[in-house]
Amino acid sequence: MYIFTEQELKQHISLNPEALSVVEEGFSYLAEDKVTMPPIMRVDVHDQNGEVDVKTAYVQGKDMFAIKVSSGFFNNYQIGLPSGSGLMMLISAKTGVPKAILLDNGYLTDIRTAAAGAIAAKYLSREKIQTVGVIGSGSQARYQVKALRLVRDFQEVLVYGRSVERAKAYAEEMSAELGIEVKAVESAEAVVRNSDLVITTTPAKEPVIKAEWLHPGIHITAMGSDAEHKQELEAEVLAQAGRLVCDTIAQCERLGELHHAYDRGLLSREQPIVELGELTSQKTVGRQDEEQITVCDLTGTGVQDTAIALFAFQEMLKRGLGLKIENKEAALKN
Repeated sequence: MYIFTEQELKQHISLNPEALSVVEEGFSYLAEDKVTMPPIMRVDVHDQNGEVDVKTAYVQGKDMFAIKVSSGFFNNYQIGLPSGSGLMMLISAKTGVPKAILLDNGYLTDIRTAAAGAIAAKYLSREKIQTVGVIGSGSQARYQVKALRLVRDFQEVLVYGRSVERAKAYAEEMSAELGIEVKAVESAEAVVRNSDLVITTTPAKEPVIKAEWLHPGIHITAMGSDAEHKQELEAEVLAQAGRLVCDTIAQCERLGELHHAYDRGLLSREQPIVELGELTSQKTVGRQDEEQITVCDLTGTGVQDTAIALFAFQEMLKRGLGLKIENKEAALKN
């Protein structure tokens, strides 16, 4: 077994075209029925505003698959800690023996989640955009915008967060990193009305975007709702979308924005909804015209975790990194 540390992973795995490519390939495998992916297991820790999710997926033909434990404790900012944490384990698809533990502390989850957002924008946003809006000012608000730069050029970012101080800190930090103007604004409405593309990155339990703020050509990627009680978009937003995309429909109708629209009767199950893998595998197109309103509902999938974990494992082995521990299987072979 190999053990890789967060420091090693952060040094050698980053948001780059190769990382996006492996995650995109994972979505295509999902659309091509080459993936076994069970429902998410979640433990809610309501008194601490926290949750722990377990996700996994086996991709046919791969030597290993990942089991990922991911936590989100959303009061952590009050004590100076990031909200996300976790680790990934790679299991042999031939023997079931654990082959590696990636002690990434949630870093690989950040990378694969941001990659999914960029992939959604690649197929659903206008090619030429000026202003990107971000609602939320945590780590994923940063990673999403960094990933977006790999697929779209833009000149301005507007950010709104529940903490004015954190939103201002975000604006200062990201302006320096991106080399463009990043402004903290006074409301989510100001973000939506003035942006070509909006990314929501919050654990909100009540909608932060209203349908009345939408305008022709806008694209929204909502990645914060991954539990029944979460909701970032007013259900009417989904009803107004000319193109509605989910990472996986089965998961979104249980945990994502989609289930709120179903519950309200604003969408019927007969209405056409596209899965992201149908776009990446070229089974259908994303945005159909410049004026179309598009929405992507991301809940986070096990196939993304397996894709990024396998990628990270190979990158670490290339560099001869990691602590190697002999296990029973290896001993028997010797």
